[in-house]
Amino acid sequence: MARPSKLGDDEIRERLERLSGWKVVDGKLHRSFRFKNFAHAFGFMTSLALVAEGLDHHPDWSNVYNRVVIDLSTHDAGGITELDFKFAEAANRLYD
Repeated sequence: MARPSKLGDDEIRERLERLSGWKVVDGKLHRSFRFKNFAHAFGFMTSLALVAEGLDHHPDWSNVYNRVVIDLSTHDAGGITELDFKFAEAANRLYD
């Protein structure tokens, strides 16, 4: 399957308007999620790991106690692509 191309700045801005909680930081889609406790945060990451495998697209992320921080970019495209937005949308659905 062909990998998606890097999106232009205008398209990224337009898509961010419809993507709650995310912003661009250092050329990556970025969001921090807070949970009730570590178990909820880890469960969220576990669910998203299955999404990542399905998309064959893996995030840069970290977890400290009840917080999960995610940064998304498509390394082989050199920036933000459709895959990053798909992953971000899935993260938002799981969080809500």
